[in-house]
Amino acid sequence: MKKDSHQFVQEYKGLGAFGMSRETDEETVQFYLQKFSEDTFMKTLLPRLSDAELEEIYLWVNTHLKKHISEDEYHALFLKDR
Repeated sequence: MKKDSHQFVQEYKGLGAFGMSRETDEETVQFYLQKFSEDTFMKTLLPRLSDAELEEIYLWVNTHLKKHISEDEYHALFLKDR
């Protein structure tokens, strides 16, 4: 059974604009991140990034995960290993 899903991007009918409202901003970021993480796109983008750019993305994600979610949430919601 699949653990990961990107249903939001499949069903989203919103504006896809940033700066209009908090709700639209959150929806837009979720849409962008789901499009960003799509396998075919990643296969194209990742080889083009420098080592420093890869590290920057990795560190940004980890910093914000540690800042905003608990250890239990990290395992249950992000890693899905619990």
